[in-house]
Amino acid sequence: MNKTIIPPIEIQTIPFNFQEYPLEEIQSRALKYYQNMSMRRTIRDFSTREVPIDVIENCIRAADTAPNGANQHPWHFVVVTDPEKKRKLRVAAEKEEKEFYSTRAPREWLEVLAPLGTDEHKPFLETAPYLIAIFAQVYGVDKNGEKTKNYYVNESVGIATGLLISAIHYSGLASLTHTPSPMRFLNQILERPESERPFLLLVVGYPAADARVPDIRRKSLKEITTYF
Repeated sequence: MNKTIIPPIEIQTIPFNFQEYPLEEIQSRALKYYQNMSMRRTIRDFSTREVPIDVIENCIRAADTAPNGANQHPWHFVVVTDPEKKRKLRVAAEKEEKEFYSTRAPREWLEVLAPLGTDEHKPFLETAPYLIAIFAQVYGVDKNGEKTKNYYVNESVGIATGLLISAIHYSGLASLTHTPSPMRFLNQILERPESERPFLLLVVGYPAADARVPDIRRKSLKEITTYF
């Protein structure tokens, strides 16, 4: 069997603009970032208070800096502010969630969710000023209409989503990761192609004045880390 040989190509490069800091500042920056992120919480009670669109756009730009397979950027972000679209998304999501909580969810999963107080009611999908639907581009389409393979799609989109959540918190806003199952209704309502798979619906805005969160703890460094 003949092995396919890829001819060598000349790779265009540019200097890496790396910003180096004194060791003490590196330590300080790492600690301050942790301290800031340790205050991040997922909320379900949002204010209707408006947020400038440029804040959201810059957070998405930050997400787009995520490392990704073969530099294909296999993601697409749909920013939803239209009340009618938000209403349709809420109706569709609550329909799926009602089915999930009443028939599809295993008992063990419901027991884990119980302390968090989640149920099929999702008013935040209309209350919050922004919904960001994140789609994973399962495959690409070239100029001839032929499918092209994307690489490490789940890993790439997951990292980008993490950066987006971090950027939103760093900017002074709150968010909620929402994953109704199944989520294909997002393609229909938001007019996305079959080549894209809904990954996550991110709710973004200011917390309501009376917002409360479950009294839970994060794991210690010892619990989540191993050193060799």
